[in-house]
Amino acid sequence: MRRILSCCLLAAVVALAGLLADSGIRADQSNSPEPIVVVVMDPMSAPLSCDCVKGYAQRKYEHLGAFLQKQLGRPVKVHWSESLETALKDKTDGKVSIVIGKHSVALSDAKLVDVKLAPIASLTDKSGKSTQTGLIVVRKDDAAQGPGDLAGYRIFFGPQDCDEKSAAPMAMLKEQGVALPEKPEIYGSCTDATSALMELKPDVKAAAVISSYAAPLLEGCGTIQKGDLRVVAESDAVPFITAFVNESLGADDRQAIQQALLEVGTHVDLLLALETKTGFEAWKDDADSTVAKKKN
Repeated sequence: MRRILSCCLLAAVVALAGLLADSGIRADQSNSPEPIVVVVMDPMSAPLSCDCVKGYAQRKYEHLGAFLQKQLGRPVKVHWSESLETALKDKTDGKVSIVIGKHSVALSDAKLVDVKLAPIASLTDKSGKSTQTGLIVVRKDDAAQGPGDLAGYRIFFGPQDCDEKSAAPMAMLKEQGVALPEKPEIYGSCTDATSALMELKPDVKAAAVISSYAAPLLEGCGTIQKGDLRVVAESDAVPFITAFVNESLGADDRQAIQQALLEVGTHVDLLLALETKTGFEAWKDDADSTVAKKKN
């Protein structure tokens, strides 16, 4: 009788193990930590840019992912997307721990998907800056020499979520006494804005706003030729590439992630991979520009 019960018990255990295996559950995974999910929205990352300019806008965040995994002692998954909404829907199954991208764009996207993000670090560029500006450009033969000369011009701005191409240059033009149209002409990218500008007839008074980081790419990719455009005005600086953490993470996780990011600057290989002079700097509460604060 005992032998029969033992055999039945053994059979039940084997059957249960088989069900667990079929469902993908493993006993040794029950205590494994949840992976850190990173969404990269940096327009200067390799998958989101082009390789038209050697050594520029080809940031390799997979190297950062491997570094974070080692430092944090838990799995790290890196995904690239121009939209946080798209990333959550198509790539991460609705999960996100860290977002790295243009400051104003990341915050705007986060509101759309009801994710609360907290800035923890800023990525410096090759010159050590963590900010960008909006450049107002005109065609080379245009008469305008400064922002005050743009009164009455058609000006091609960027989307509202791009502070450097919207809020910042608009504020600067208002300070110069240049009236803005009730319905500004908006172009989704620097490429679209400058292409539209170049296609206008020579006698049309017009200008376009581009991101300062995008200027080398426009020439490198052949959108414009060197000398086609002139910069006649530059906006105040606004925060550029910022690392955010999901506020749903615990305080210990958030602190550990920030500390790991701040250590990037001590690794030459990471500085090269991320095209940065000093790596990440701790976010400062006053890093947001007055332009962005007025907008909000």
